[in-house]
Amino acid sequence: MKTKLILFVAFLTTIATFSQKQWTLKECVDQALEKNISIQQNKLSLELAKKDVAIAKGNFLPNLNLSTGGRFNAGLSSDENGVLKNTNNFSSSLSLSGGGIIFNGFRNTNTYKQAQLGVASSLLDLKKIENDISLFVVNGYLNILFAKENLNAVKVQYEISKKQIEAAESRFNSGVIAKGELLNTQSTAATDLQNVIAQENALDLALLNLAQLLQVRVQNFDIAPIDVGTPTSTLLFKNSDDVYQKSLEEMPEIERAKLAIENADLNIDISKGAFLPTLSYSLSSGNSYYHQFNNLLPNQTNSSFFAQFEDRLQHGLGISLSIPIFNRFQTKNSVAKSIINKEISETQLESEKLNLKQTIEQSFLDVKSALKTFEASNISLDAQKEAFKNAQERYNYGTITLFEFDQVRTRLVNAEATMIRSKYDYVFKTKVLQFYSGELILE
Repeated sequence: MKTKLILFVAFLTTIATFSQKQWTLKECVDQALEKNISIQQNKLSLELAKKDVAIAKGNFLPNLNLSTGGRFNAGLSSDENGVLKNTNNFSSSLSLSGGGIIFNGFRNTNTYKQAQLGVASSLLDLKKIENDISLFVVNGYLNILFAKENLNAVKVQYEISKKQIEAAESRFNSGVIAKGELLNTQSTAATDLQNVIAQENALDLALLNLAQLLQVRVQNFDIAPIDVGTPTSTLLFKNSDDVYQKSLEEMPEIERAKLAIENADLNIDISKGAFLPTLSYSLSSGNSYYHQFNNLLPNQTNSSFFAQFEDRLQHGLGISLSIPIFNRFQTKNSVAKSIINKEISETQLESEKLNLKQTIEQSFLDVKSALKTFEASNISLDAQKEAFKNAQERYNYGTITLFEFDQVRTRLVNAEATMIRSKYDYVFKTKVLQFYSGELILE
């Protein structure tokens, strides 16, 4: 009984420990990368690309085939010596044949290089999706931190409202204020409680969104706090060009577009290879067995299996040269199409660079705007805090009405919400620039 009790307590402790787990940002990113369906699909595409490499490598090897067969004949047919007779006989054969390419205009070599580029391209596709998922996780993580900080702010306001109710009740009981003012104070507290509930719902939704992205249970899901502190008023980058130049070396979509041009070059070489002759070889070795059941000549017998195996053994070696002369301009047009496809790949690279540059320029402008908004919200919040202190003192002394006091307090609540929102907006947009520059560290 004692042992069972210990095990039960240990089990409860394990559950409690699990329920109290707080996911770090790195753990969230790692979990999302492991569970995301698109990433799993791209990993399978990568495996397919690796198999294409193995197939292309196999083109350099000869093929080898073993064939055998048997046949029973009745009636007019050739005997062992090739003479037509009305006989019943059985014949069988066994052959081994093979062949391969000696030269085919380097098409096998270029196909193998293309397959290797396919693996590299698949890796870059995988990296692109991993980058996107990582940014989604960072955004979701910061949304939760934002929701928590917002919730704390409205809870503070609700606590202030409850204290205001106590003060109003005391003043009402003393006959200083009318009952209507007390009711207004209680109404304000009820509104603040609604704000608390709304922010709790916003936090639950933010937790749900991240939990679904990680594919974990939302029950008891929580994240570890990160002290983002007060963001610096100094931009991490002087201009968007600095970020853009770094991103050209970091972003997988740019490297993939470059690989597409290399692939197009190989397609041109493969197409041109059809102008060149093809040299191939073939090898063969075979044997046969014949047995006649009737109409044997006097003193004629069927040779033994081993005797026939030795007598009928054949070997062969062949060389074949195919020289293209005219194929209805198919090769010429194929080369022309490959050249056009290369030009398309080159324009695609320029398009990717342009899109990246425009995205970074917009992100840099977003960061500058977010910084200005954050600085302005801090100034506004400091002013509203002072105004609130002054209004609170004046309200306590009865020099302003509850309506006037609530107006000041509402402005303070709005200023706090604006500051929190602008802070996390600035932090996330800064993270986006760090991502493009390759300097984002997920810890």
